[in-house]
Amino acid sequence: MKPVIALVGRPNVGKSTLFNRLTRTRDALVADQPGLTRDRHYGIGRMGPREYLVVDTGGLEPVAKEGIYAEMAKQSRQAILECDLVLFMVDGRNGVTPHDHVIAEELRKSRREVILVVNKTEGLNHAIAAGDFYELGLGEPETVSASHGDGVRQLMELACEKLPVLPDEQEDKKRIKVAVAGRPNVGKSTMVNTLLGEERVIAFDMPGTTRDSIYIDFERGEKKYTLIDTAGLRKRGKVFEAIEKFSVIKTLQAIEDANVVILMLDAQQDISDQDAGIAGFIVEAGRALVIAVNKWDDLDEYKKERIKVELHRRLVFLDFANLHFVSATKPFGIGTMMKSVDEAHAAAFAKLSTPKLTRLIQECVEAQQPPRKGIFRPKLRYAHQGGQNPPIIVIHGTALDNISDSYKRYLEGKVRDRFKLKGTPLRVEFRSSTNPFVKEK
Repeated sequence: MKPVIALVGRPNVGKSTLFNRLTRTRDALVADQPGLTRDRHYGIGRMGPREYLVVDTGGLEPVAKEGIYAEMAKQSRQAILECDLVLFMVDGRNGVTPHDHVIAEELRKSRREVILVVNKTEGLNHAIAAGDFYELGLGEPETVSASHGDGVRQLMELACEKLPVLPDEQEDKKRIKVAVAGRPNVGKSTMVNTLLGEERVIAFDMPGTTRDSIYIDFERGEKKYTLIDTAGLRKRGKVFEAIEKFSVIKTLQAIEDANVVILMLDAQQDISDQDAGIAGFIVEAGRALVIAVNKWDDLDEYKKERIKVELHRRLVFLDFANLHFVSATKPFGIGTMMKSVDEAHAAAFAKLSTPKLTRLIQECVEAQQPPRKGIFRPKLRYAHQGGQNPPIIVIHGTALDNISDSYKRYLEGKVRDRFKLKGTPLRVEFRSSTNPFVKEK
């Protein structure tokens, strides 16, 4: 599971700017206006081989008692409780404020690891800019410019040193981590209890019963599994309580930590944008996937046909995953669903032979050459495996930057069919070689 870093501070100190730089995205809105970030944002950052989850919070106004700033403060406080490390951001141009003192006192009481980050120090003498902030009593201030990137690398190297060391993921390779994800009240906890054969987690007909990700080891047949029951992911506009908002972080961590994700859908509800959004995150994370449509036993034939059409229309990008119609309460369809879990796990960690991959790529080119772009036609030379979970295929050749998306999908389909990679996303990367005899101008 990835460690969590929370960005905390007063409004307009540059938290969202630093968030965008750490995650290499533009997901957080940035403007010279206090209070622009009201909801939390989350993303994945990387420093060398180390990955971490970054949480951008709304400005923490410690004196706010009601209104939007009070709600933003609740989220920030919950983020502090959920994280492993706090980056407490202050404004190096405005100096220390009374609110900074109040926030510093809250952070001391939280007993979380804290790094004091003095932002907006571009063009300033760093020693002078940081000098006033020693009075906060949070140790050596780190001076950065989030907008220009100055000092950010040194800051994150220090942050990674303070993050907890995760247990060795190689300790038990034989245990398959299976996360059960989906919207609230689709039957995730009921499914976990059915697989375990006992009432291990609370299952109640009310959305939001599960607030944290619960890890449970069990065996089925001769195989070992770790089941992860996650909190439901609902639409952002319908998430009110700070505790529930940060259950989302735990769910995303669980998906990242899993080998296979069972995406549960409710057959008695239409497929929503939220379902597609959860599925998109699973695919983006590269996790193997099995789709389980729950509460199937209560539908008549007309509704069953309608939901099948809707599934094909809304989730066409998940055509690589096995689809199962199940009932967690009866139960039925559970055995075949778990067989698909095993199949998806095997596909995600499949080892693909370089000679066989290269031979397949050559066969694909003989059957259908890549389209010419300008005077050049891409030439595919050889291929090898570049990673697992998900499988990554690296293809070498010349002028491969001109490969079209449709031809890339053609190659993906051929590789998936030849090596029977059912249930896992597949990524194809192209690497063009350069002519060593061409002199650089």
